[in-house]
Amino acid sequence: MAVEPEHASVKGRKPPERSPGRQWSPRDVADELRTRIRAGLLPPGERMPTQARLAQEFGVERGVVRQALRILQSEHLLTNVSKGAPATVAADLGAGALLTGPGASPQPTMAALTPRINEAFSAPHVEIDALCLTAVSLTLAIGEPLRRIHAGELKPAKIDVRVLLPSRDIDLAFPTAVDGSSAERLQRQWLAHRNAQGQVLRHNLLTLRATHGIDVRVSFRALPFTPPVKLYLLNGTEALFAYYTVSRHEQQVGHERLAMYDAEGTRSVLFAFEQGAGARDTTFVEQSLLWFDALWETISSDLVLTS
Repeated sequence: MAVEPEHASVKGRKPPERSPGRQWSPRDVADELRTRIRAGLLPPGERMPTQARLAQEFGVERGVVRQALRILQSEHLLTNVSKGAPATVAADLGAGALLTGPGASPQPTMAALTPRINEAFSAPHVEIDALCLTAVSLTLAIGEPLRRIHAGELKPAKIDVRVLLPSRDIDLAFPTAVDGSSAERLQRQWLAHRNAQGQVLRHNLLTLRATHGIDVRVSFRALPFTPPVKLYLLNGTEALFAYYTVSRHEQQVGHERLAMYDAEGTRSVLFAFEQGAGARDTTFVEQSLLWFDALWETISSDLVLTS
């Protein structure tokens, strides 16, 4: 049942407190309303509260609200944005619109990660932290925002990327041969793959310095263990989490076909959490940030992307 505009904000939530003297900007209002849409608090096809009611709720002028609504319209989250009737939540929210919050359905990594990375790059300061086995999913997902930067559609001023990968000096839990043989060959193959993906990721991002004058920093650290999970942290507000599910399969390694245990990261199912989408999501994001920082600053070591 549709909620009438005058009651819609009740279905949402009170806006977060602003620090004394700080006013809501159009981007702030857009971020809050976007969170409500993604969380399913404002479902597809539902009318938004009136601009007057939103202005009252956020304590801003109607012009600020109108700019916020236009931002969401440009993201294809709203339709019918005008000075007249209330806007409407888009009936088709697109691939990336409902991937976070309590109503989000988990999806395979490449289906979920690419649109979230793409949106993260719309921020002036992009911050991405990743813990993974080879960085192949991250490298692929960053391809689309890089294309949009080169096309002039995205213009971040600063990009910081930190990646935690397994150390070359450990015996990997996976991939590994079922019978325990060929461990050295599998380790070399994984290491070459890890290094190649890391080099491509670093090169593609650092190129933005010369081509677009963007302040880019890309850092890698080595973990003393094989991560059983993958984690992506986006702009300090979203956490995407997946288990590496190990299975037995056969793969050609050199001239030999080996039975091995491995996990296909691009198919790992990502669970999405967003700060502000409820106590559970907010706590998960905060704890994930603390966990990543702790690994980065304590037991990880320098990583060199060479064989």
